[in-house]
Amino acid sequence: MADASRPRVLIADDDAALRRLARDVLDGQGYELLEAADGERALAVLREHAVDVVVSDLRMPGLDGLALLAAARRLPDPPVVVLLTAYGSVPQAVDAMRLGAFDFVEKPLPSPATLRRIVARALAARAAQAPASGDAARADAEAGDFLARHMVAGRAMAAATSLIRAVAPRDTTVLITGESGTGKEVVARAIHALSRRRDGPFVAVNSAAIPEGLIESELFGHEKGAFTGATASRAGVFESAAGGTVFLDEVGELSAAVQARLLRVLQERTVTRVGSQRTVDVDFRLIAATHRELGALVRQGRFREDLYYRIAVLPIGLPPLRERTEDIEPLVRRFLRELEPHRDATMSPEALRRLGEHSWPGNVRELRNVIERALVLTGEAAIGIEHLQLEPGPGGPGATSDPAGSRLRDLEQRAILEALEAVGGNRRAAAERLGISLRTLQYRLKEYGIGRA
Repeated sequence: MADASRPRVLIADDDAALRRLARDVLDGQGYELLEAADGERALAVLREHAVDVVVSDLRMPGLDGLALLAAARRLPDPPVVVLLTAYGSVPQAVDAMRLGAFDFVEKPLPSPATLRRIVARALAARAAQAPASGDAARADAEAGDFLARHMVAGRAMAAATSLIRAVAPRDTTVLITGESGTGKEVVARAIHALSRRRDGPFVAVNSAAIPEGLIESELFGHEKGAFTGATASRAGVFESAAGGTVFLDEVGELSAAVQARLLRVLQERTVTRVGSQRTVDVDFRLIAATHRELGALVRQGRFREDLYYRIAVLPIGLPPLRERTEDIEPLVRRFLRELEPHRDATMSPEALRRLGEHSWPGNVRELRNVIERALVLTGEAAIGIEHLQLEPGPGGPGATSDPAGSRLRDLEQRAILEALEAVGGNRRAAAERLGISLRTLQYRLKEYGIGRA
């Protein structure tokens, strides 16, 4: 910190009226406030003074906010940077957060309380920054050890694990994407465990599993009498995660009304319970996940663009199991240990080879189900092909994995049709047979135009 008693905040903007407004809002908060009318002068101030937080316009003549951010991060004791942006520049602001900006604020400036909270959060992040490269190297080594112990990640997962290690120590919002069963919650828990919030709660909520009428109460809490059945006041997910992490799975399933409330929470870091007018400050890190293509939902008008940019600050894509077949054998060994810790269970080479030929529409979750079922069927014997009970078709002998082509889609459709036929059209039973969730099956039926979805 520049001065523990007087944190130093630099306001950089070519709009004198906006600088004056920001100064008025932050005045009286115990900060030493500095101003700069453009990026060049802001950089000169940073080189002359130790600054804790920079509040900078994204678009300025000459040296713009992105260039100022890059230059600031090269300083020996870099400040935390908050960017001001017009709505049309929000994508650039999100890119800036990936490059190291702490947060962005849309113009016109939000309420005074919101700007004060953002600067206070930025100062808290500044205080939590690692002071020495040795500490950073040690933290990186510890992260590597943790991932090696808790995740199976071969070459196909290298990009994801690299991002996990890079983003975990920061409070950056993360969006994890991937098919159902690829391990999105495992990744979220790894990020939490490697973060400065590791001693706080990890609160997971599956948006798709909560009835529409209850999702707002679950996320934001409610007051007694707010609706029928609300016999007592209750804190929501964001309040319950104080000092920790919220894992919001299937974020693409949220209604427009809930999306609007979630955006407000992320912008202002306050929450208003259902049935209340009182706002409560909240302190959490958000990790969202979805199996959907949120960009497509935005284009279709089914997902708010501004919320998308808020949660997709750092996307981590998880490959399906069919693209990481080198991980199947180590995953099998892990599941055998976890499911039967007191039994030295083994699997025949033929069975392992058969697992490698399967297309795994249910991904890692399906593999775990297959191993658990095989352990029940084998008793004390080694697991053979006959114990796997894999469906023919996408997992048939000689099947090849071509994720980029249409063949895999054809195989998946055929597997779904065969599963539905085998259970007399019962979708829940078909989903269990395929090792996927009912919602995923319904999504696939709609995607492929099979029946009424």
